[in-house]
Amino acid sequence: MDQTNKQFALDIISHAKDMTLATIRPDGYPQATTVSYASDGLTLYVGVGKYSQKAENIRHCDKVSLTINADYQDWNHIKGVSMGARAEIMHDPKEIEYAGECMLRKFPQAAEWAQSQEKDAMIFLKITPQVISLLDYEKGFGHTELVKV
Repeated sequence: MDQTNKQFALDIISHAKDMTLATIRPDGYPQATTVSYASDGLTLYVGVGKYSQKAENIRHCDKVSLTINADYQDWNHIKGVSMGARAEIMHDPKEIEYAGECMLRKFPQAAEWAQSQEKDAMIFLKITPQVISLLDYEKGFGHTELVKV
């Protein structure tokens, strides 16, 4: 991926707060849900319930898709990223701590929750993109560029 495309993706990722994350259910149907996330470059971190359907889906299949959209005033300015990625449930305590720090930088209000006992009911996902589609309507209606990471 060239630097211009990477910067486009990073700008979208760093400014948005939520993404739609699609996982694959054991019965083969996709399941799309909105989740908040933090990032380190193109790597995304998401906190989910330890026994949530999303977590169960990822235990079954680590392939995910996601979309992140920038705010826009009208259709001529739609921009976003779509990713085909791999999601893993994080186990390494140092990596989990780092993911938590990334989340707290983006969502300082989560500090109170992080001190509660409810945090034990949560796990972190690390999402690593494999292929990214860059959507930029400023270059034309529905304009996309597919790039491998």
